[in-house]
Amino acid sequence: MERKKILLADDNITTLNMGSYMLAFQYDTFTVPSGEKLFKLLERVKPDLILLDIDMPGMHGYEIIAKLKSGRTSRDIPVILLASKSGIDSELEGLKLGAVDYIVKPFSPPLLLKRIELHLLVESQKRALREYNRDLRSMVENRARTVIDLQNSVLKTVVDMVEHRNGITGSHVERTRRYLEILLDAMVENNLYRDEIHSWNREFLLQSSQLHDLGKISIRDSILLKPGKLTEEEFSEMKNHTTLGVKIIEKIERHVPESGFLAYAKVFAETHHEKWDGSGYPRGLSSYDIPLQGRLMAIADVYDSLISARPYKAPISHEEAAEVIIRGGGSHFDPVLTDIFRNLTGEFELAAENREVLRLTA
Repeated sequence: MERKKILLADDNITTLNMGSYMLAFQYDTFTVPSGEKLFKLLERVKPDLILLDIDMPGMHGYEIIAKLKSGRTSRDIPVILLASKSGIDSELEGLKLGAVDYIVKPFSPPLLLKRIELHLLVESQKRALREYNRDLRSMVENRARTVIDLQNSVLKTVVDMVEHRNGITGSHVERTRRYLEILLDAMVENNLYRDEIHSWNREFLLQSSQLHDLGKISIRDSILLKPGKLTEEEFSEMKNHTTLGVKIIEKIERHVPESGFLAYAKVFAETHHEKWDGSGYPRGLSSYDIPLQGRLMAIADVYDSLISARPYKAPISHEEAAEVIIRGGGSHFDPVLTDIFRNLTGEFELAAENREVLRLTA
């Protein structure tokens, strides 16, 4: 077993000689007569424990220990203070500065050795505990990353199923997620809806947005893929995809621990077709009764639907889609968010183009 290193700092040559002789049987011992030489030695040797005389000329013991405890490489070295007289104030001052013990000279060699042994054992146990905690934290982080990767994989698979059932192959949910990011960044920058946004888990929010059309997996193909306009009865069934999405998510919730991710997903699924003037569905909510998540997704979802081809329609240009959103402020969309969108149309267009390029080159 590697021998521990003890550094003894004292300006008294007798104490240095006696200490060196006494410690040499069990430890590799280094002696220095001053604080200046102590720090010079620390440049090439890291001791396991320091015995430090308080009353030394030049740099005082309290000054030395304060400097030791402020150093990145020396702050964890245990320090036992040596003093020529006892005093509660002196002991308390040393312990406040970070010393682990206080011994009055002349000291009993067996007692000093026992105290050194004790503090080295404590330090060894502390080091083992730190390593255990580090390993445990690493294991937890790896496990969490595995769970997140699995969640993302399942999420992507479900989203792909929904999109293909809906006859969509252009990564609609990926683009709407990016549009939400653009809107959120602008809102934070302009200090809009600050309290609500700051209460959100941004990562969960953006991930869960990809499930906003989950309920369409339960809609008949004859309606989802119909090339023409839906009848009133068919449209009523199509509108059910909002509540169907909520029911699917609630089924998932019953089998998993409490999840903020799924709570966000339910809001997106249920409210992204509500309109500011109350004419939307499924609940006919209006104005601020519509959750902010739903009001944001309404803009992202409608914009992307307008510029994308669907079985029942051809796409329109970015400029035309942007005009539809802007005109819809105060009727279909939150007017505050519409004003934000007005200044972001270029970013929306770029996001749509980049997503399309990524899809074609993937």
